[in-house]
Amino acid sequence: MRKGVFRPASAREAVAGVRGVFYGWWLVGISSIMLTLMSLTVFQGLGTMLVALERQFQWSRTALSGAFSLARVEGAVLGPLEGVLIDRIGTRRMVMIGYTIMGVGFIWLSQIETLGNLRLIAKFTPFDSLDESLIQFYMAYIFITLGSGLGGWLALIALVNNWFSRRRSFAMATAMSGIHLGGLLVTPFALAIDTYGFESTALGIGIVLLAIVGPATKAIRNHPEDMGLHPDGDTQHAQVASTEGATSEPIVDVEPEFTVKQALKTPAFWMLTIAQVASSVAIVSLALHLVPKLTDTGMSLTAAASVHTTYTIIALPAQFISGYYADRLPKTLMIAFFMFVQGAGILIIALFDGVVMAYVFAVLYGIGFGGRSPLTTAIRGEYFGRKAFATIMGISQFPMNIAMIFAPLFAGYMFDTTGTYIVPFTIFAGLTFAGGVLMIFVRRPQAPLGTVPTEPATTRTST
Repeated sequence: MRKGVFRPASAREAVAGVRGVFYGWWLVGISSIMLTLMSLTVFQGLGTMLVALERQFQWSRTALSGAFSLARVEGAVLGPLEGVLIDRIGTRRMVMIGYTIMGVGFIWLSQIETLGNLRLIAKFTPFDSLDESLIQFYMAYIFITLGSGLGGWLALIALVNNWFSRRRSFAMATAMSGIHLGGLLVTPFALAIDTYGFESTALGIGIVLLAIVGPATKAIRNHPEDMGLHPDGDTQHAQVASTEGATSEPIVDVEPEFTVKQALKTPAFWMLTIAQVASSVAIVSLALHLVPKLTDTGMSLTAAASVHTTYTIIALPAQFISGYYADRLPKTLMIAFFMFVQGAGILIIALFDGVVMAYVFAVLYGIGFGGRSPLTTAIRGEYFGRKAFATIMGISQFPMNIAMIFAPLFAGYMFDTTGTYIVPFTIFAGLTFAGGVLMIFVRRPQAPLGTVPTEPATTRTST
């Protein structure tokens, strides 16, 4: 009989956990909470924020989209640097720095009208003819996105990648559930804006971010080795289970450890990057323009936010299911499937109006977006390892952020020009389908020479 098991953590290792739970799972929970706050404020809540600012200040959608696109310029320029910093100084410090900057940025955002009336910038610059409040909004929002870039998604996902190997996909899916949990808060976010006003809501968000960052970073540990542990809570080498008349031998898996240069030379890196770019331009554009598109058809702001909430609710179980099975099935084919479903949802919202079709979109888009999100990240950890994960991810974000600069601007411009989102949304659907096709042809890169065992595997016994 053949049977494989892992030796439980030693007494010393168990102390590092909390109530017998591997400490990595507690970090997954912390990451999910932090990503929830980040998602609501700089991703899921963008459309609601756009409508609120448009109504209050009468700014055009092109002008508002410009702020979000400038934030992507910042992300494109700083993305590789952020990855290097995460790999060198660790998630703990980056989260402290990033979320502090975000909190200050939202407090600044809450004062843009007051500061705008003081004309602190425009009268001393060539921009005297511009709306001072709009300038303040651009500056505050870029400050917010600087914080989210330094301590947000990339830093937290790199943390999860460090703590998990065999269960990487499921752990990342669980942590990234915060992105969709942030979507569940869009409706309360809209209600808060309607009830208390945009400024008071932004001030409250800033205070919450500053209050939570201290306790969160105190709990973060950058690597399991910092606590005498190993990824997944296993020992470095598998403990062999012997059966009667059997001899045992330890077997370990070999996880690749690519350097940045080695990763950049692989076709897989570029194919993954292109496929993700193709499907992500739609995601960032819909985050900004979906709620305005729905309110243009007669839906209230709260009702439009409920469509957003619906696809978020659908995305949550889709994400957990995809994360669970991606540790067992080919990730490339799973990503392709979810991209096709996502593209179908985008095509529906592009071509059809009405409440019913809005919710059909929500179901399809929720399945597609929710299912693919953790896998496009987990597959890079599987292909390239832990050593330079954040830097590799940061570099891959560069072309994606470049594309995201123009996508929401393009959508806003097309609406201001034609009064409809049909053309940009249809193009985004086509790009998503193309990304799915490309994923079918992605192949795992050959591990570089000198790769060392980094994770335990199932053991085998011989008779």
